[in-house]
Amino acid sequence: MFEIKAKDMRGRVGLLKTKHGDIKTPNLMPVIHPRKQTINVKDYGADIVITNAYLIYKDEDLSKKALDIGLHELINFDGPIMTDSGSFQLSVYGDVDITNKEVIEFQEAIGTDIGTSLDIPTAPYVDYEKAEEDLKITLERAKEAIGFVRDNNYEMKLNSVVQGSTFPDLREYCATELTKLDADLYPIGAVVPLMEMYHYRDLVDAVMHSVKCLPDSKARHLMGAGHPMIFALCVAMGCDLFDSAAYILYAEGDRFLTTRGTIKLENLTEMPCSCEVCCKYTPDDLRAMEKEKRVKLIAEHNLHVSFAELRLIRQAISEGSLMELVEERCRAHPMLLDALRHLGEYSDDLEKFDPRSKKSAFFYTGPESLRRAEVTRHLNKLNEMDKKKNLIVLPAYRKPYSKYLSNSFKEFFVYAKDESKGEDEPCIIENHETDFMVLDIPFCLIPLELDELYPLSQSDAPKIHDKIAVDFTRDFLVDFAENYGNVLIDPKVLDELELDYIEPYSNSEDIKFEKDDIKKLKAIADYQFGEGAGEALFTGEIKIEKSKKTGKIRHIYDKNQNIVNMRASDSFLILSKLGAKRLASLDGMRNKVMIDNSVESFARDGKSVFAKFIKDCDENIRSNDEVLIVNEECELLAFGKALLNHKEMLDFKTGQAIKTRKGFKKK
Repeated sequence: MFEIKAKDMRGRVGLLKTKHGDIKTPNLMPVIHPRKQTINVKDYGADIVITNAYLIYKDEDLSKKALDIGLHELINFDGPIMTDSGSFQLSVYGDVDITNKEVIEFQEAIGTDIGTSLDIPTAPYVDYEKAEEDLKITLERAKEAIGFVRDNNYEMKLNSVVQGSTFPDLREYCATELTKLDADLYPIGAVVPLMEMYHYRDLVDAVMHSVKCLPDSKARHLMGAGHPMIFALCVAMGCDLFDSAAYILYAEGDRFLTTRGTIKLENLTEMPCSCEVCCKYTPDDLRAMEKEKRVKLIAEHNLHVSFAELRLIRQAISEGSLMELVEERCRAHPMLLDALRHLGEYSDDLEKFDPRSKKSAFFYTGPESLRRAEVTRHLNKLNEMDKKKNLIVLPAYRKPYSKYLSNSFKEFFVYAKDESKGEDEPCIIENHETDFMVLDIPFCLIPLELDELYPLSQSDAPKIHDKIAVDFTRDFLVDFAENYGNVLIDPKVLDELELDYIEPYSNSEDIKFEKDDIKKLKAIADYQFGEGAGEALFTGEIKIEKSKKTGKIRHIYDKNQNIVNMRASDSFLILSKLGAKRLASLDGMRNKVMIDNSVESFARDGKSVFAKFIKDCDENIRSNDEVLIVNEECELLAFGKALLNHKEMLDFKTGQAIKTRKGFKKK
């Protein structure tokens, strides 16, 4: 029912399949009022809409008509329709005149595509006991609804709504229990008050604690979220669908939606965008119109802006620049910026879902970029790598650093890691026992052997560094230096980071960075595939072929047998058959995906691997990784590129998980 087509952070471009058509996500469902709707939202980009089944049920005339002709004809929309159950009315009025079973029956009878059980939307900041009590009812009704739908073989897909107010543990508990019921979609409910109060930081907690416990194979719907200024942030957290009547409600108040906030018509001297409405009319034109016509035009603008933003987000996900867009959008409001900074506390979780390589370069847009998945991943890799006796830290210069390294080092200073260290303990540096690294913002330190890898080389940041970035880098270096016996730092680095030192190092002219292609390849392999991969891959009579134009490594052989190729765009290693065999010699499930023996022959023939046949996989796999495909006896069958991360591979039951490069025919 749901497939992922592209990924960035937790954001997904997906395909949601329904009986009335497929929907590309992330997407917006405009709210359709069954009696008052005057705008054909499909003309402005709507692929799916949402309406209220309870309002139809309570209106005798509408109810009879819906049962006679069906929901799609009733609201004049031939695409997929989702219906709410009356939970909104329940939250406003405290009660509704319908049971959970009745509303499920009614939604099926009128032909809705995606129905919703009658959950209890618990307001933010209620006491814990109230939230827990409401949650118990929500779970009971969700279980009842799913059982009823399946027992009666309904065609309708079913939402199960995550509740829990502003209590993270209740959100997690609810999401975990709903996952066991295996619903078709998972809305995250009762967040509208948070958005109305600009409590976006609490919104981040509600969404992240819900999403982390929901299945990755199902679409997630953030209920009531319809302002384009928050779409990018919420998509990055894993939300696939949004709904709102904001486009018409704001229009009725003469308010224009924009990605930078809301603008009142009375304050406009120029139209806010380049949509058809804004190009055709001036603010004075609109102010002079009759109310009804003006509302319709502003609503059209609001729809244009909303769908344009979603198209931009889908493009950003496809090219890997979603977080740059999020950081740009969150500067529209101080509370959104606060929420983005708070999202940085979930960096370790987001890293697991972020592709290891992307089409787009990494652009540093401010201190918030320091908490991006790419930075977190690199710093974790640095902490895991084997350390030599000495560390030398060089200042940043032209990238890639190793290509433009002059090796004419003039002076270094001994870094004062320990106040007890004195002149009676001479600092002796030998090149073969030394790690050479370049100071870099935002990646802190970049080993010279790795400086062509994505995103370390494919990145850019302002030359004038902000204090938070400098402090972040200094703190990392101070901690990292504890792993070394001796640390020498270039004076430019000392000045920038305001670090102390003991004394100048007198033998600077003896320090040379020895460019060694084999050493470089082994370092890249260990960084990409894990410790020991370099030794496993590059044994024998190694021959390296370089690009005549750029001088970069392209192909690596053992005698005349290709081991790996180096991809030009990101310098990651692409396996050949020999490389895959050598990498497979590493212990355990490292870099491996185990598939069901029943599809072994397809993998050997080089066919793509589908998620439903995956039995196990390495938990360190990220999308776009090179992976090894093995059978249940861990015998190597094929190799290829992962399209999903480890968690998604084990959760999805539809769609491709690995794009196979080559298989090993059975002899």
